[in-house]
Amino acid sequence: MKQKTRQLWDKQNQHPGDRQRLFQAVGGVFQIESVFYPGSYVDLAPSFVFPAVTYVDLDKRAAAFFADTEGLNELIDEHASSNHPREFVFIHQDYQQPLALDTEAFDLLISLYAGFVSEYCSQHLRIGGVLLVNPSHGDAALASIDPRFELCGVVLHRSGAYRVSTDALDSYFEPKKPITITRSAVLQLGRGIGYTRSAFAYLFRRVS
Repeated sequence: MKQKTRQLWDKQNQHPGDRQRLFQAVGGVFQIESVFYPGSYVDLAPSFVFPAVTYVDLDKRAAAFFADTEGLNELIDEHASSNHPREFVFIHQDYQQPLALDTEAFDLLISLYAGFVSEYCSQHLRIGGVLLVNPSHGDAALASIDPRFELCGVVLHRSGAYRVSTDALDSYFEPKKPITITRSAVLQLGRGIGYTRSAFAYLFRRVS
């Protein structure tokens, strides 16, 4: 493994195993084989849990990281939840531009701290597939008013552990302030919205 690969991963993995535990919690509830991760940077953790992951990022450091195939396979071998084969693909591109990927090809779309992933990439998520999105940059707010999605769970985080809950889902996405949330307003705001009840991340099923 190249030294730079290890350095980038160690910096990404400052809280050892944190992202892996997140993806394990989601994978424990939903049947997921194929994953699409726009704006991934060097977060390899989905490949520790899921069989096939497609990563997309414009950062040159991410491109160098994913070019070290041998090193990444070593990391996967170190951390993988099982001995099943792991396939990964990296696309060095801005996810906001058209991607040479099939529509409705993935079981899980990941949007973590990467902007409006759901706005540009939801066509690649299959009907019945799941969007995992955190409140950063407003993408969760955008998904909550998108008729293609319905809230099907929330990810709760406590003391380093993650769990998926489906309790009282109708109590989420109630704004603290009396405002009308529209697509254009969320896109212009570019950040999360304050809600009366919040979760670490949200799970939306694509319904249309």
